[in-house]
Amino acid sequence: MFKTLDDLDFAGKTALVRADLNVPMLNGVVTDATRIARLAPTVKDLRAKGAKVVLLSHFGRPKGKRVEEMTLAPAARAVEDVLGVPVTFANDCIGADAVQAIAGSGDAVVVLENLRYHAGEEANDEGFAAALAALGDIYVNDAFSAAHRAHASTHRIAGLMPAVAGRNMQAELEALSAALGEPERPVAAIVGGAKVSTKLAVLENLVGRVELLIIGGGMANTFLYAGGVSVGKSLCEPDLAETARQVMAKAAESGCEIALPGDAVVAREFKAGAPFEVVPIDAIPDDAMMLDVGPETTRSLCEKLQSCRTLIWNGPMGAFEIPPFDDGTVGLAEAVADLTDAGSMRSVAGGGDTVAAMSAAGVSERITYISTAGGAFLEWMEGRALPGVEALAEAAK
Repeated sequence: MFKTLDDLDFAGKTALVRADLNVPMLNGVVTDATRIARLAPTVKDLRAKGAKVVLLSHFGRPKGKRVEEMTLAPAARAVEDVLGVPVTFANDCIGADAVQAIAGSGDAVVVLENLRYHAGEEANDEGFAAALAALGDIYVNDAFSAAHRAHASTHRIAGLMPAVAGRNMQAELEALSAALGEPERPVAAIVGGAKVSTKLAVLENLVGRVELLIIGGGMANTFLYAGGVSVGKSLCEPDLAETARQVMAKAAESGCEIALPGDAVVAREFKAGAPFEVVPIDAIPDDAMMLDVGPETTRSLCEKLQSCRTLIWNGPMGAFEIPPFDDGTVGLAEAVADLTDAGSMRSVAGGGDTVAAMSAAGVSERITYISTAGGAFLEWMEGRALPGVEALAEAAK
């Protein structure tokens, strides 16, 4: 368990909020402020409780040096615009600059400079964590997306001062617990993407924890190949065929059904407007590549999901960036949204491509929870302990 904003008195206190301001930026302008927007409930709550709010974050990989292109100054401006609060920016995250910015900020939210300008951040250095802790009274972790890293601002600091989860972190942990911790069954998982090699640990964990595992994207080709299907020029990892067979054997032992495509949308080249055709899965031409699951597969998978009460989704079914190779992903997303709307399914989706796919399908607002975390979401799906979460649990004891 962990403590939340409801468990401590923040009146007159300075709250050090670990945020994730590592947002997409082009020419010094934030191009996607989703992560900033998700900070709003925590910042609003803390200010309402009488706390001064100080935001800590990393940006990019400056490797312990000051790299001007990786300053958080543009993100600070975006925080002011998106959250609608006055913001003061500090030129450092520790020391005199940080102390003075906080002391002179009045009612403004303070954004501290890039944590990774100091090597102590990624080294999880206790001295650096102590220098951060000296700036405030209570630590609030609201950055689930950085919770898989054992860094000073996500892990070490939680042992040096009272520590709680922010609203975004709380929402993530509650959603993920409901999806894999103590879920309503049957549980289904959709895992797509390009390569089995990047999600092998995810697959090995899920086959022992879900009743239905749907495999799509380029990953499906490796499983099909392992089963003796010729996949033509499709993306495939032949050297992982034996591993795929082991995953399927473990699934059979665990009573987990693995669903693979039964038909395919194939083309000779991957580009917009390329000629394509739908073929049975065992009839992929030698000179063609599978770029999406076929309509019969989409219909069959939608039918299988009807009886599932919980769904975890990571990765698209095909090359959704280019129509018509988005039909499988969109069709499945719409079915999941309908089941969620009907109250018969709790749906949790995460990962960059998955978030983009849900948006492209127009169903983002109809999924129970969409995680903006990348690596942390994947590591959670792998069943790994997340240092940032463990630190909050330890602090709650």
